[in-house]
Amino acid sequence: MRAVLMHNAGGPEVLTQEEVDTPQLQSPTELLVRLKAAGINPVDTKLRSRGTYYPDRLPTILGCDGAGIVEAVGDRVSRFKPGDEIFFCNGGIGGHSGNYAEMAVVDEAFAARKPAEISFAEAGAAPLVLITAWESMFDRAQLQSGQTALIHAGAGGVGHVAIQLAKSVGAQVITTVGNQSKAEFVRSLGADMAVHYKQEDVVARVTAFTDGIGVDVGFDTVGGQTLDQTFEAVRIYGDVVTLLQPGPEANWKTACLRNQRISLELMLTPMHQSLYEAQKHQGWILAQCAKLMTEDKLKIHVSHQLPLAEAAEAHRLIEAGGMTGKVVLLRNL
Repeated sequence: MRAVLMHNAGGPEVLTQEEVDTPQLQSPTELLVRLKAAGINPVDTKLRSRGTYYPDRLPTILGCDGAGIVEAVGDRVSRFKPGDEIFFCNGGIGGHSGNYAEMAVVDEAFAARKPAEISFAEAGAAPLVLITAWESMFDRAQLQSGQTALIHAGAGGVGHVAIQLAKSVGAQVITTVGNQSKAEFVRSLGADMAVHYKQEDVVARVTAFTDGIGVDVGFDTVGGQTLDQTFEAVRIYGDVVTLLQPGPEANWKTACLRNQRISLELMLTPMHQSLYEAQKHQGWILAQCAKLMTEDKLKIHVSHQLPLAEAAEAHRLIEAGGMTGKVVLLRNL
């Protein structure tokens, strides 16, 4: 089969399309999937440039997100059959081969049925951002109806999903954007207020919106000074969730004085640590999100679709920054 391999860490040029052996089922609960689409995520570019979680297992195939058609099933598979359309997040961090390829193997517990209402491109773009946003907003912060949430970078991959998930449970959403077109985009997703962070005082706008109290939940998808800004915008006894590792310069005093609950979110942990039940829970999250997609309450915005052979160009797009939505590799382009 064709796959895009990473032989060593470096720039996008280290990604090369080659012929490799087709993966085989290793467990009776696994599925062999003929991939139609693979999502590109910022973590892919970081693993490519810095090295994977398993640097001694090169070359490797990157790509956590996948969507495709079940080709074959193990003896104990009960949820899927050949011909079923599925999507999943598995592999791609250097241990288990990822989804920049024509075929992949995944345990049935980690996959969900692709809604008929969405394309393979949308399904392939969805898993990592869906899981990240769901775990952050619901598993960590326990966002509920009637609460308010500040979601940074609302037009981005995780951000645009987090907005929709928050609205699906009846929360109010404030989000930050970099320009007017992104402001219009996030409003189309249901955001109650878009703050132009380059031009406006985010904390002041949030404080005014919440009558001086602050939001119940702050979701930091950017890191650095944005985390400090989030502490200031979240109410006393509120929740702050960040996707980035806080640096030594983080202003913990504000968080401490406000008695805030701080959560870190890395959705790759279950895969990295081989936590089967946790990865099974992520498969359940995908199934819940699939229902929302079927009900037209959740959409994945795909900004760029490229053929598998152009994985390097996809990485360049991500690293250029300012992305709206997701970039996807398609096998049949």
